Amino acid sequence: MIGYPNKKRTMVQNNVRDNYMGRGMSLEDDLNKSNAYYMEMKRALIHKKPIPIQIVKVDYPQRSSAKIVEAYYKTPSTTDYNGIYRGKAIDFEAKETKSKTSFPFKNFHPHQIKHLEQVLYHGGIGFVIIRFSYYDETYLIDAKFMIDAYYHYEKKSIPYETIKNNGSFIRQGLTPRLAYLDNVDECYFKEDDNNESKTEKIK
Repeated sequence: MIGYPNKKRTMVQNNVRDNYMGRGMSLEDDLNKSNAYYMEMKRALIHKKPIPIQIVKVDYPQRSSAKIVEAYYKTPSTTDYNGIYRGKAIDFEAKETKSKTSFPFKNFHPHQIKHLEQVLYHGGIGFVIIRFSYYDETYLIDAKFMIDAYYHYEKKSIPYETIKNNGSFIRQGLTPRLAYLDNVDECYFKEDDNNESKTEKIK
């Protein structure tokens, strides 16, 4: 039995997606849980970057609690997550949209695109994870594709079908909630894995 935020309890079936596993959870929640699992399994070390905030005013409605009533961002944020995986620096942004037709470019800040450009320039792995909440589908999009689209796409958004055809569909499940490192292996380490397999056969 598994308890959900709406307090209802249900049996886990074989088809996890049909049983609404993961629905109602934000993309950030799913990624944080996945990263905690990956770290526990010693597969990768990836964290969400803290947002630098300058607190200006604090209210104390009770002696035992404090409430921030005024604050501002000290410096522009870069991307949401970074860390290390298989000896490579990994850096990515996570975006969620309710649109069922496209992903709006306004969801990106220019400094986030420039940061991904720097990640690629220095040899790191960069990508974007996009969730279409209407379809309950999540995709990994290579940073180079997203950067090119951001600068050169004539429209103000990327069609859902374009994301679906050019992205890598991320499987949802229990542990991890989002198996996105399998997509990273497929997109960025496939050639290395094939070479390792060939070497093992030779031996």
